[in-house]
Amino acid sequence: MKDGVALRIRVTPRARRAGSGGIIALPDGPAVRVTVTAPPSDGAATAAVLKLLARIWDIPGSALAIAAGATGRSKTVTVTGDPALLAARLETWLTRTEEVSA
Repeated sequence: MKDGVALRIRVTPRARRAGSGGIIALPDGPAVRVTVTAPPSDGAATAAVLKLLARIWDIPGSALAIAAGATGRSKTVTVTGDPALLAARLETWLTRTEEVSA
């Protein structure tokens, strides 16, 4: 992606608490596990995912978009911005996420 980064996530709606839970292996490649308390109806879980990621990464919600999987549990999220800065933030976040799930 030229003006940002893309990240694959696997969403668990109706979780006890919102957050991230490490990297998981899926048949089509790795993804980051994200949990939200919202139900998977009327786009509530997808909206909650975008809001959570914007808060975690300290970026405006308008910089995030669902590129694929809007109605499924597996999604590709695109983050618009300086790729080097975003990659550094995501790397820091993923490192913390891996430590939590280990």
